[in-house]
Amino acid sequence: MKKLTYIVFILIPFFVFSQDKDSIVTSTDTIRYSIELEEVILTENGAYTLTEEQKKIAILKRRVYKTYPYAKIASEKLVAMNDMMNKLKTEKEKKKYFKIVENYLTDEFEAKLKKLSRKDGQILVKLINRQTGSTTFELIKDFKSGWKAFWSNNTARLFDINLKTEYKPYDVLEDFNIESILLTAFENHTLPRQEAKIPIDLTKLIATWKEKTAEMKAEKANQ
Repeated sequence: MKKLTYIVFILIPFFVFSQDKDSIVTSTDTIRYSIELEEVILTENGAYTLTEEQKKIAILKRRVYKTYPYAKIASEKLVAMNDMMNKLKTEKEKKKYFKIVENYLTDEFEAKLKKLSRKDGQILVKLINRQTGSTTFELIKDFKSGWKAFWSNNTARLFDINLKTEYKPYDVLEDFNIESILLTAFENHTLPRQEAKIPIDLTKLIATWKEKTAEMKAEKANQ
């Protein structure tokens, strides 16, 4: 794994210090597998307003569309680098190749990643875990020293980014909604499909959240 982790290490630092740039984004798109939301409210002039939950989903969708391509590239580059490293024979060749990849990624993505907000960074960390099967913290630690990973994580925490965050669509509602957005985007061909490294059983996932939703409704009714 030491051969593979520098790409993700490059991807992470650039969004840590950016400022949050949240804005309300409205959308009439529906998410096939998401939790049922309240209906849109129509006004007298025919315009529509969204509930707070619908606004959150719309903003989340924007963030997923913005950050998923970076997570997908991270996964692809990890595989490509591993294949190339296995073909190189000497440490000198490997170091030279590593430097070429480093320079390319820095030139190609540094400016773009600096524009990500703090919340974008949180979503990106989750998607990197989805696409690579490892947390960002694990990837950094595997390539750098444990102290470097500790420092990177604690610096990120100051900006509400935990590099140890895992992608848990069965347990975390936001992650379930992210998965819903991705599945819909894959089916609509608005995002290129890349299977998750973390196994996700769609039937089980839907059943899990149907049960959770029923429990939440029952609790609310009993209050």
